Amino acid sequence: MFDVIPDMAAKRAELSPADVAFHDTATGRNWSFAAINAAADAVAAGFRARGLVEGDRVAILCHNRTEFFITLFACQKTGAILCPLNWRQPVAELVDTVEQVGLSLLLTDADFADTAHGLGQAIGAPVLTLERDVADWITQGGAALTAPIPAERPWYLLFTSGTTGLPKSVIQTARMAWANTVNIGQAIDITSKDRAACFLPLFHTAGINLYTLPIFLTGGCSTVLPKFDIETIHPLLQSGQINQFFAVPAVYQALSLSPDIDQIDWSSICCGCGGAPLPEPLIHFFAKRGAKVLNGMGMTETGPTVFLMDSAHAAEKIGSVGKPQSLVEVRLDGVVVGAEGSGELQLRGPGVTPGYYANPSATEKTFTEDGWLRTGDVARRDADGYYFIVDRIKDMFISGGENVYPAEVERILNAHPSILESAVLGVPDLKWGETGAAFVMLRPGETLEPETLFDWCRERLAGYKVPAHLRIVDDFPRTAAGKIRKPDLREGFHSD
Repeated sequence: MFDVIPDMAAKRAELSPADVAFHDTATGRNWSFAAINAAADAVAAGFRARGLVEGDRVAILCHNRTEFFITLFACQKTGAILCPLNWRQPVAELVDTVEQVGLSLLLTDADFADTAHGLGQAIGAPVLTLERDVADWITQGGAALTAPIPAERPWYLLFTSGTTGLPKSVIQTARMAWANTVNIGQAIDITSKDRAACFLPLFHTAGINLYTLPIFLTGGCSTVLPKFDIETIHPLLQSGQINQFFAVPAVYQALSLSPDIDQIDWSSICCGCGGAPLPEPLIHFFAKRGAKVLNGMGMTETGPTVFLMDSAHAAEKIGSVGKPQSLVEVRLDGVVVGAEGSGELQLRGPGVTPGYYANPSATEKTFTEDGWLRTGDVARRDADGYYFIVDRIKDMFISGGENVYPAEVERILNAHPSILESAVLGVPDLKWGETGAAFVMLRPGETLEPETLFDWCRERLAGYKVPAHLRIVDDFPRTAAGKIRKPDLREGFHSD
């Protein structure tokens, strides 16, 4: 990959100025590539007028909207570093997050103005609004900027979900963005004719990079929704306005429960899934309707695309995340390269982050001495070169001296006809050291007796893997990526 990369918004405006880059459902406005670039130039001028220089951190707190991407491109033009903030967090948590990086400016939309002003007062940062201040900059315009972008310069920071402690700020670069565009673009054949929906939160890598930024860089169009709303997304899918669709399992679950699910021509939509494995029953549910939902795997630290299942083998390799994509190297710790086996998944390539912002100790712990990213995931490679994510290393527990991977147990639980979703974790046990606690969310109208479920598990799992405890929940605490927050479940667990 190159040392410098052309200004992304300027280059796209040069190639396809009149084509629509974004359709914003909140305003009804279509933004052409030329309009996006001009707006980004104007916001860049606004940054300079306020004295911002390369390396200054600019936070943004907002629902999904086109101005987010305008600000993102303005940061690329000026060298400022954008810090998207989680709008689900209260001020106290946001303070803990941004104090790691320091802020020169905080941008907010009207929905989160109170939170933003509280945060600004707490950390001593000025607060501007997207609806008034940034809109004024865009109206006023600014000089065109087309200078090449240093490929490895920090462009924006994404904060890890914090399921294991204080979030870390993952550096994202222009090089990572282009590597991801190649990786996901070749996997699903993105072209300038493609149409996608941007509804996953933009403080998460999937919101930006799956598939909105790759679609932009390829010349396609994204419909921007403030957030996921089945009443809004369903008509887009039904009308054929979207042909590339990426979502987390919770979204596919919500769609599967819609009474109008069969009004959608799923065979015309390329469906991807990440953030967590899509349960096998849901894979079959959508397959019956003509949809091949392709499981993938990536991380905030990898830009994110690493693996994606190919449609030709999706039905044959259920549970697999596919093969490594074009611009990533993969190895399994302790396994001969190219051989079958299981080990910690380690990654290298231009899509991998250079590290954590202002946190050299975390960077050092995450990378091996020869430069491979330690993912913390146990993965398995089969004889055909397809990969399966076994589980997080930290989620594994030991029961009676035997290793138990919760993901294996969860796959069995999710296959039960009464269960919509499950989570398993290890809890202390006087006899066995640890045993499994299963938390399950039932399908609407279903009931479940513990012994019935335990018998189901005993028929399909070794005895030491069968959960000893069952908790039925209405819903799960989740991260922005839709992953279940197991520490929250553990904190509220009380033994029988």
